[in-house]
Amino acid sequence: MSGEGLIAEARVMHGDGGMVRLKELMARGTEFLGTEWAILGGAMSWISERHLVSAISNSGGFGVIACGAMSPELLDGEIAGTKERTAKPFGVNLITMHPQLSELIDVCARHEVTHVVLAGGLPPGGAIERIKGNGAKLIAFTPALALAKKLMRSGADALVIEGMEAGGHIGPVSTSVLAQEILPHVAADIPVFVAGGIGRGEAIAAYLEMGAVGVQLGTRFVCAHECIAHANFKKAFIRASARDAIPSVQIDPRLPVIPVRALKNREMENFAAKQREVAQKLDEGAIEMAEAQLQIEHYWAGALRRAVIDGDVESGSVMAGQSVGMVNREEPVADIIQELVDEAAAALGSRG
Repeated sequence: MSGEGLIAEARVMHGDGGMVRLKELMARGTEFLGTEWAILGGAMSWISERHLVSAISNSGGFGVIACGAMSPELLDGEIAGTKERTAKPFGVNLITMHPQLSELIDVCARHEVTHVVLAGGLPPGGAIERIKGNGAKLIAFTPALALAKKLMRSGADALVIEGMEAGGHIGPVSTSVLAQEILPHVAADIPVFVAGGIGRGEAIAAYLEMGAVGVQLGTRFVCAHECIAHANFKKAFIRASARDAIPSVQIDPRLPVIPVRALKNREMENFAAKQREVAQKLDEGAIEMAEAQLQIEHYWAGALRRAVIDGDVESGSVMAGQSVGMVNREEPVADIIQELVDEAAAALGSRG
């Protein structure tokens, strides 16, 4: 056999070793989710609906419906529509501040949703017990180690740690720092998925080696063929670089506004005006703080819809994570997942 043949054979074996290692590192995550790969689809309002969610699940990942500001009736239809398109496991993301959270939990129970993802802060009393009592596994977001431990004591079955590189609502700490702060202390006791700024398989491999059981990606799936986002929205992603995805600015410190990361456009300026309007209503006693926060949430939902559905990428909100610079073409979900898996396996294989 020639020397060239030996090198080629070694490369194949090396690659196989990387894939075996990837499956080993993801084993807890894939068992927890019931999937081939421990890759969660980030829940993005107006985007993570039946078409994209089912495509992610059918491609070996784990799709997650973004309930967002949906009514119980709308969520009911979305779950049913997703079930028509996939027999694979998928989850539903619920926002803790939703005024009809209890009814939304009931809808998930009726459909026997296997995994419920809670986002947006500590859930109200009884929510976790009801979700788990209905037979679903509970996945919760945690932006800090102390909250991670609290959620574990409260009965969360898995955690997602998401850094400020992510799109949409973000916290103040980067993914790499959160992973270092949280994973060493809780990864042995509970499955942890890492999210925020992940666009390539090499990053997936690194977080798995740190103790994560899987990852969550949102931005990377926006330009999938199966995603219903408007062509203008997808073009904005393909043209953008990481530095174009910027966080919104809090105008009034009395108004607790969670920053939102989106591509810079006229809408980011409009949001400042909206904050001033809501703050003035607070000053006048026209609304309470809870209503003020809800108005901000509804504002974002509407701005996002203008961009995603209507294609207005100037006066709409083009929410995107900093990994947007790694999105350079439109392609099928299956190809995106396969590329991520191959990159992760190659990175692990190169470690020897």
